[in-house]
Amino acid sequence: MSSADRTLIGALRAVFGANPPARIGVAVSGGGDSVALLHLLTRCFDDREVTLFAATVNHGLRPEAAQEAEDVARLAQQLGISHQILHWHGWGGRGNMQDRARRARYELLADWAKNNEISMVATGHTIDDQAETVLMRLARASGVDGLSAMAERTPLSGITLIRPMLKQSRADLRDYLRRQGLCWAEDPGNEDLAYDRIRVRKALGVLHSLGLTAPKLAQVAANMQSARDALKQQTYSAALQIAAIDGGDVVFALPEFRSLPDEVARRLLGQAIRWVGGGDYLPRRVPLQAAVADLSGTLGGCRILQQKDAIRIAREYEAVKSFQAAPDQAWDGLWRLAGPFTPEHEIRALGAAGLAQCRNWRVSGRPRASLIATPAIWRGDDLIAAPLAEETGIWRAERVGGRKDFLASLLSH
Repeated sequence: MSSADRTLIGALRAVFGANPPARIGVAVSGGGDSVALLHLLTRCFDDREVTLFAATVNHGLRPEAAQEAEDVARLAQQLGISHQILHWHGWGGRGNMQDRARRARYELLADWAKNNEISMVATGHTIDDQAETVLMRLARASGVDGLSAMAERTPLSGITLIRPMLKQSRADLRDYLRRQGLCWAEDPGNEDLAYDRIRVRKALGVLHSLGLTAPKLAQVAANMQSARDALKQQTYSAALQIAAIDGGDVVFALPEFRSLPDEVARRLLGQAIRWVGGGDYLPRRVPLQAAVADLSGTLGGCRILQQKDAIRIAREYEAVKSFQAAPDQAWDGLWRLAGPFTPEHEIRALGAAGLAQCRNWRVSGRPRASLIATPAIWRGDDLIAAPLAEETGIWRAERVGGRKDFLASLLSH
């Protein structure tokens, strides 16, 4: 084994720590970075320590993709690794193709991992990818979060996404592949200047002479990650003081919220919207900043409501009015209801018509705009119960996760 190989393997193994998961998934596109990752990981762990699994997502966007996936399958077989090809059929030719494909890729990988009891999936992102991401986000005038670029570990739909090669260069990985006599696929899109990332990749070659190298830009990302972590902690501390959960809504004390620094207030409101709405992502910075200034309106499937001395983030009725769930299902993916259900019952939003049948809803202290978006039990057009509008002692509605879950989300997202 060459000294260069030992260095790569040692650096990669160190990322996983002393107690790596027993089962690790590897996302392998067939490109050089991910093929190198897969091969290196087979040399990082003892077979009794870790079992590796590989998956390739075929987006169906290029005719060569099917063959590339098969090539990865053969390599995995040679290495003694279980491999699965995941297919995406969701591109309809409209919208941002790259963004849609990226989101779909992660969704497919997360589902695959959970189906195979894999808690961690590794991807082949390199220091070059990190540098490109920083430059792209600089061009968008991103804030601290954007310039933090890619974290080494990211929670993703119940699993952990790990990027163990963020300190390795694309060139070093290609050299490793050549030493091992391994082949890889080159996506022709990597030369297509219609894509922002490819233009940025070309620009890095010019910026190198000015000292804007990939390691320097990656260091910028690391500095911003430290600043982001400090802001997360400050946001968490603020939430401990001024945040409450009421019927699935997040409620902030208004005077205290207005006294927060803008960046902390933006983070707190954004995370409240993401948590109440059950989304994976924060609202975009510009509309979120406007929402912090106005403290009203709708954003991310939520309503921002001002009360006398409070701000309430509630689910928006328009976002849930068509949702239906059987008694044993989670409504809106977030609510579990319990009570004397029959097969004729279903869970739907309360709505204005349902609220009109609740004589004592004002006793709850919750505003109308919040209550109409809460889950209720229906039998056809007949309202059976609305647990968040009127407490009966018979029916209960519990939001998946409570205040502890909301507070934890401030540190993990």
